[in-house]
Amino acid sequence: MKVFVTGVGGQLGHDVINELVKRGHIGIGSDIQDVYSGIQDGSAVTKADYVSLDITDEQAVMNVIKEIQPDAVIHCAAWTAVDLAEDDDKVEKVRAVNALGTKNIALACKEVDAKCLYLSTDYVFDGQGEQPWKPDCKDYKPLNVYGQTKLEGEQFVSSILDKYFVVRIAWVFGLNGNNFIKTMLNVGKKYDTLRVVNDQIGTPTYTYDLARLLVDMIESEQYGYYHATNEGGYISWYDFAVEIFKQANYDTKVIPVTTQEYGLSKAARPFNSRLDKSKLQENGFTPLPTWQDALARYLKEIL
Repeated sequence: MKVFVTGVGGQLGHDVINELVKRGHIGIGSDIQDVYSGIQDGSAVTKADYVSLDITDEQAVMNVIKEIQPDAVIHCAAWTAVDLAEDDDKVEKVRAVNALGTKNIALACKEVDAKCLYLSTDYVFDGQGEQPWKPDCKDYKPLNVYGQTKLEGEQFVSSILDKYFVVRIAWVFGLNGNNFIKTMLNVGKKYDTLRVVNDQIGTPTYTYDLARLLVDMIESEQYGYYHATNEGGYISWYDFAVEIFKQANYDTKVIPVTTQEYGLSKAARPFNSRLDKSKLQENGFTPLPTWQDALARYLKEIL
């Protein structure tokens, strides 16, 4: 199978290309930089074919995908700087990437009859209540520009294509790029005590594990909306921080605080990021390992 992957300079795209190559598929990666800009770890992504592509350029997207003729596209590229997206002078740029860029990808997939897998987010919901969000729930009320534009991307994919997967993820961490774990480890070296919010609830997602599931999906025809995070239960960012320091053997003390006590960020964050993942097993997909196990494997990679 020939698979085109956008956003390979990010955490997830890097691992997706590696998983594709590991399974004997042809993986072609792309990002906006002229050359691959991610970690040079000797893994498949640094050896795979790379194409520089600005997904906001409709004609360029169509030309590249028509030339490559992929069987599937895994669309990881996105604007993910959630707070920066709130700036008045950034909103249209964010929409151009997350919504219109995704529309360009979907139109090109339709042209070459390729499957399309679009990575979305729990931010498409309002984050209220305590019930886990189901993948086919249509009660969308994004709290911020990032969530709104990712929702618009979802809607372009589902309205243009028949052969599509929309996979919502949350609390992502991987080798390539920055994430909560790396931030905690860096800050934990400098300070004895940290304040971390305990009223935002969700589950972490290790890109290495997620990449395996995404390739499983494009090898299938079980199209539709899905939620995917690691197993292991719902936790707060405080719980996650405590476990990070415990497994990393740091003595850093973590103090739980509310979002209000911590201080509001520019973009509103969802309190309820619980995602119902039962549809994965119902459609024959293997759930991801527990987040505790994922964290242990990840720390071995970076420490």
